[in-house]
Amino acid sequence: MSDDSTRARTAVVTGASSGIGAATARALAAEGFRVVCAARRSDRIEELAAEIGGEAITCDITDQASVDALAAAVPTCHVLVNNAGGAVGVDRVDGADVDAWRWMYDVNVLGLVRVTKALLPALRASGDAVIVNVGSTAGRWAYEGGAGYTAAKHGVKVVTETLRLELNGEPVRISEVAPGMVRTDEFSLVRFGGDQERADAVYAGVDQPLLAEDVADAIAWVATRPSHVDIDELVIKPRAQAAAHKVHRS
Repeated sequence: MSDDSTRARTAVVTGASSGIGAATARALAAEGFRVVCAARRSDRIEELAAEIGGEAITCDITDQASVDALAAAVPTCHVLVNNAGGAVGVDRVDGADVDAWRWMYDVNVLGLVRVTKALLPALRASGDAVIVNVGSTAGRWAYEGGAGYTAAKHGVKVVTETLRLELNGEPVRISEVAPGMVRTDEFSLVRFGGDQERADAVYAGVDQPLLAEDVADAIAWVATRPSHVDIDELVIKPRAQAAAHKVHRS
């Protein structure tokens, strides 16, 4: 339910073309925010922006010039959701594809840093801002075949914690929302190079994995707390998942 405290406020969501990002854009728009949908796929974010009354800005968070253009278009920002990220492959450390690991670090960690650094002046200008970094339970647990992704998401966790320290005393709150098993159209499909069968096997027999809308609901809740309330971190898993290696399957 929106109120006067959120009307006309601006939220920027990266990776808004699908999954958690698109769901978050919708959730924040429902709370009354003017949402800037940022992603590489222009057609998707333009459709989304038209649906929610927001604005689409094509942005590749791995490209500094693209990030600078995003920042130039957003003079004041009340909520920044650093959602863009992803995983590629399930290589063991002794068989690591270093290029894939480099991509994961660039998009999950360096991309987050680029966007945050570029938008901090706009966040400060709002007088009351929130940064929500979308992390993962992979930033808390190690698992075989996941070191490239878990290393990147551990990086997200530590960058978030450091920002909280460095911006203490400023009108900017810092939060991390860290989901566990979330079934979206693209995450596992991208991870397995388009292999639908392998992607589907991740969720096989799992009673109700999280949906993008569940995570978006949590992000919107974090972003709409009173200005003195900072949700440092929120870990959200489906009931069926106790840990990375412990998932109930029927």
